[in-house]
Amino acid sequence: MAEIGEFLRDLWYMPALASSLAPGQMRREMLLGEPIVLGRLKDGALFALRDICPHRGVPLSAGRILPEGSVECPYHGWRFMPGGQCSKIPSLTGSEDLKAESIKVRAYPVREQDGLIWVYMAARPGSEPRNEPPRPGVLHPMRWTETQRFACGIDHAVIGLMDPAHAAYVHNHWWWKRKARLKEKHYAPLANGFAMTAHRPSKPAYRILGDVTTEITFELPSTRFETLRSRLLGKDVKVVGLTVCTPRDSENTDVIQVFWWPAWLNFIYPFFWALGRTFIADDRKIVELQKEGLKFSPNLMLIQDSDQPAIWYHRVKKAWAESVENGTDFVNPVQERILRWRS
Repeated sequence: MAEIGEFLRDLWYMPALASSLAPGQMRREMLLGEPIVLGRLKDGALFALRDICPHRGVPLSAGRILPEGSVECPYHGWRFMPGGQCSKIPSLTGSEDLKAESIKVRAYPVREQDGLIWVYMAARPGSEPRNEPPRPGVLHPMRWTETQRFACGIDHAVIGLMDPAHAAYVHNHWWWKRKARLKEKHYAPLANGFAMTAHRPSKPAYRILGDVTTEITFELPSTRFETLRSRLLGKDVKVVGLTVCTPRDSENTDVIQVFWWPAWLNFIYPFFWALGRTFIADDRKIVELQKEGLKFSPNLMLIQDSDQPAIWYHRVKKAWAESVENGTDFVNPVQERILRWRS
């Protein structure tokens, strides 16, 4: 099983929830192995800069946000605007042949939407985003969220979460057991990923929402949406779940899960509170166990049809990396197909 060694670029990554950063606060966030200072100005506007002062290498996140909206380095007081431009070097007397504004740190495009923070990791500093961050397509606020750190690279985190055949073993709880049965699902390509198209789920737990259909989509770099639709108590129901794998570095990946549903449906919250973090912890523990085998660099296998989503993931990732490197349009290699497996 061949893997792409480099992180994918020219894509949006989600490092944090919007509520985790108050006005006037900033902190270091590792993304793709890069140190980024993520901050919020007094007026609420977000910024993201490379968390290294170009003067002596001190993290800017150890400094402070000043009233005029600049970030002050704690070592010599150099100031940087949210766009990355240096606005002041206090030690200059005015006689030097050096202009502060000629010095810059890398600034990253950042967006806040749907209660989430997204940072665009461009292949070339200063390039404009190729697209906008994904959206859940709901009007109500998020109702439930959980974050856990997986001790693995992004590929194993993504493949583990999209694997359709692991549930009976990884999530082997007495209250979740179900006899294995033949599954047949229709898949179709998306702009930069693929979808398991709308179908009726087999798990009895979904029946709490009535006669449910669910659609599961995956797009690069690691954005998985599950959209459930039904009609309950005379009302149309739409519940949207988002799962992202945020690579902090080559050995650590945060799995962040968020769900949105209308306020009148809040009676389902205890279900997520009781079971949601358990399921994510199951997946986290299995990749930690997997790491014990991976340290010996074994040759791994992917088989048909249950591993086809993983095969597609590697192919889509490779095609995207090549399009970024060559400056060409991305062509999705996924073809429409029906997959069958037993789980």
